[in-house]
Amino acid sequence: MLLWLWVCPMDDILELGLIDLETWCLARGLKKFTATQVFQWLYQKKVTSFAEMTNVAKQARAVLSEHFIVGHLEITERYHSTQDGSTKFLMKLVDGRTVESVLMPQKGRLTLCVSSQVGCAMGCTFCKTAEMKLVRNLTTAEILGQLIGAQRESEQRISNVVMMGMGEPLHNYEAVIQAVNRMTDPKALQMSNRKVTVSTVGLAPEIERFGLDTRVKLALSLNATHEAGRLEVMPVTRKYPLDEVLAACKKYTTLTKHRVTLEYVMMAGVNDTPEDHKRLARIASVFPCKINLIPYNPFPGSPYQRPAESSIMDFHKYLADRHFQVNIRYSKGLDIMGACGQLATR
Repeated sequence: MLLWLWVCPMDDILELGLIDLETWCLARGLKKFTATQVFQWLYQKKVTSFAEMTNVAKQARAVLSEHFIVGHLEITERYHSTQDGSTKFLMKLVDGRTVESVLMPQKGRLTLCVSSQVGCAMGCTFCKTAEMKLVRNLTTAEILGQLIGAQRESEQRISNVVMMGMGEPLHNYEAVIQAVNRMTDPKALQMSNRKVTVSTVGLAPEIERFGLDTRVKLALSLNATHEAGRLEVMPVTRKYPLDEVLAACKKYTTLTKHRVTLEYVMMAGVNDTPEDHKRLARIASVFPCKINLIPYNPFPGSPYQRPAESSIMDFHKYLADRHFQVNIRYSKGLDIMGACGQLATR
């Protein structure tokens, strides 16, 4: 069934893809190219009302405004890091709930960390968002609204998106796929496939679907090098064992010709031992990948500690000496609770 058949009056127009909007326009006697015009205003000029769409016929604007709103998320709080220049946004949703997004300036690029859910059901013990449990999924419009809203706040173009904020993106699969495909649509947000990364804790069936449905990049939140260790910090391992997850990642690399990014949050005494060095090297040999070592970011009441810098460097050296592409990712926004694993709202 086409999306436009069940769109209710006053829905957010950001929910519709271009083909659906074209079909909707034709069904109401509007020109097909109206949809392309509207897309340009929404995604390239980032307007907040139909009245601003000055090259769209007045009749068309009137019909559209009768059925849709131009949704945008209200930014209710802004937290600016004095350490690295990043900004955490608290964004209000239509039902009054909130999500967080983090804008991170880096050399030669500007990256937005985007949320996919209010809360999260995965229960990872090292993540603050897990304490919220899952409240609800975000809609496609709400996912896109974070990017559009943050772009309105920035003079510099946002060049990269990482879906590593609140929630498990592949647990909200359909909305996330529509959103990332809109991000990379030449008629919408015009981002490169290689500039959008979706992170997952390892929902194996969805990883395989992901490789078929989009060409954006995939990151696996690994965080342990053996089954028992992963089960301790990531309860999802009960449903999707590590071997099954790695097999799905290998299939993704075959389908897309993209490498997988292995995200490895380093926790002192938990997953930073010499044995972990060796096991991670074996895992990284299974399929094309690069490795991001992420020193743990503590939060009030967190059960883990960041490893000593010497331990972090030893891990990096072991992998680099064996010719793996490995980076140490020191998270931005640590002083504003905007770093990896720290996002949560009340």
